[in-house]
Amino acid sequence: ANSEVAAGTQIFFATLTTASSCATRTRIAMPANSEVAAKKKVFRKNKAPKKARVAFKAHKKGGVVRQKARVRTSVQFRRPKTLALPRAPKYARHTVQVPNKRDQYRILRFPLTTESAMKKIEDHNTLVFIVDTRANKRSIRDAVKKLYEIRALNVNTL
Repeated sequence: ANSEVAAGTQIFFATLTTASSCATRTRIAMPANSEVAAKKKVFRKNKAPKKARVAFKAHKKGGVVRQKARVRTSVQFRRPKTLALPRAPKYARHTVQVPNKRDQYRILRFPLTTESAMKKIEDHNTLVFIVDTRANKRSIRDAVKKLYEIRALNVNTL
């Protein structure tokens, strides 16, 4: 089984299957100058990237290969852009979805009932409301439509 192999030969292991469907591992000695060995060497040589091959040659040679210094055109240092991966959270930070806090009940707070507001209601057919400070005219119009089922012609804010 373990016999001497002549110098200049390569050893390959081949898996052979027999009729009894048992895989056996057989040692095959082939001369180093055979076609298979030559193909393998060419394949390995071409597989290595160019940069790695250059580095290997320099290492073999023994000389130190220095990279050429870059010419800077600006005095400010600009940090190079690196890979920015998208966030991939392991768990949800909020367990319950927060409902919309600015619904029609929060936008229209209460109707104004001062003398001047009552006069506007009677004379100009205009309703006056105290509204949320963050509400815009569109949201006020939608809130009035949902709550009172009336269409506002225009919305004036102060």
